[in-house]
Amino acid sequence: MRGKKMWGRKRHALVDSAGSLLAIKVTGAQCSDLQGGQALLQPLQERFPRMQTVWGDSHYGGQMILWLKLHLGWSMQTVKHFKVPKRGILVPEGEEVDWDKLVPQGFQPLPKRWVVERSFAWITRWRRLCRDHEGLPASSEAFIMLSASLRMLIRLAPPSPL
Repeated sequence: MRGKKMWGRKRHALVDSAGSLLAIKVTGAQCSDLQGGQALLQPLQERFPRMQTVWGDSHYGGQMILWLKLHLGWSMQTVKHFKVPKRGILVPEGEEVDWDKLVPQGFQPLPKRWVVERSFAWITRWRRLCRDHEGLPASSEAFIMLSASLRMLIRLAPPSPL
């Protein structure tokens, strides 16, 4: 990357169903999703013993599902993207088709994925985290955890109206 002093980063996050950040792992862009997911989830087995199912994007499928089952004993559900076929859809002659159900129109939020995207939106509202100013991934993780901690504090004890 010409002239850039900072290479790309990937943020791998584990959030609960309410969107609260449980763990974060910042890796370089050259790191695969499998490696980042393993680095994120491996130390969490002792912290979350009751966890059974992890939801993830389709990039975390395949080998990640097998690794989770073998090493941590967790199952993984992946969220698949809807892709409109390029050549059309084969429909038997005389059969009625509800095109609104078959091909959704407009913006369709993917189930479970919007929870993580909402958490990333809350994190990037912090001026320091909207860009990656940190030199080390560990310092990026620390600032992300700080912003998530303050977000949880505000949700627990909202400011009192004076």
